[in-house]
Amino acid sequence: MANIEKEGEVDDEGYQRTHQKLDEMLPTLTNAQGWNGANQIFRYQGFWLPSLFILGKMLIHDHFKPRPTDIILSTSPKRGTTWLRALDKSNEVDPVHSLKGFRRLGFFHPTFLTLCVRSLTSEDASGCRFVYICRDPKDVLVSKWHFMNRLRSKQVPPLSLEEAFDLFCKGVSQFGPYWDHVLGYWEASVESPNKEVFLKYEDVNKEPLAYVRKLAEFLGVPFSSEEENNGIVQEIVDLCSFESLSNLDVNKTADPLITSLRINNSFFFRKGKVGDWVNYLTPEMGDTLDQITKAKFQGTGFTFH
Repeated sequence: MANIEKEGEVDDEGYQRTHQKLDEMLPTLTNAQGWNGANQIFRYQGFWLPSLFILGKMLIHDHFKPRPTDIILSTSPKRGTTWLRALDKSNEVDPVHSLKGFRRLGFFHPTFLTLCVRSLTSEDASGCRFVYICRDPKDVLVSKWHFMNRLRSKQVPPLSLEEAFDLFCKGVSQFGPYWDHVLGYWEASVESPNKEVFLKYEDVNKEPLAYVRKLAEFLGVPFSSEEENNGIVQEIVDLCSFESLSNLDVNKTADPLITSLRINNSFFFRKGKVGDWVNYLTPEMGDTLDQITKAKFQGTGFTFH
């Protein structure tokens, strides 16, 4: 939660009040077992969140002051987060083509921003801008199931795909319901297209060059003719490809990225394939998820395909 809490012990009176509000509120919230088998998740303002992320949302609400130069990279887990963050750092390919003067806030988890995205993107707000990416729920479910099972202790039985499917459909998963998360950002992008660019994982995977250009335009750093002629766009796409990122030494390390959560860098790379769900879900499971998706987005103008 970069730029929200001070390093070390929080001694500011305002921050202490926020922590106290959380302590008082948690016992009143509906809770369930998290998919990692270790932590509880709580239903807060319509979303299922670990207590740490409820605190994050509250800190943002109470203390975060958006600036016009803020850029927030937003996804929920297992739908392109690592790729999107890599693109943000890809200006290292071309030091001239950079985002100087911008405050990147990619470490804010988007779910607690979903709860306040309307206020942050409203026309009368000093504002910040969002780059958001979503993915077919069927692939999200399968990827999340694999990921969360890797986080489970060896003393805890694996979460079955059938159980994960049932929980996902009910919206009971970390940062779920998934469809509500997507809908919040979709509606904000329609209302304030100058404040948010809304991407689909499948589209970006199919036409990465076009979407890297779109992203650069949105951020106010379009590629020059010289950069285009020098192949900079293709170089960025190659640098940020799944194959390139997954083969970096830092992403093969066994050292925990976040020690307390037992997350290794390698956990963030499985396949990155579109449509891999067919190898795990039954046709009936796929149909059920498609029906939920259709009902959730009916009349909104949004579709995954």
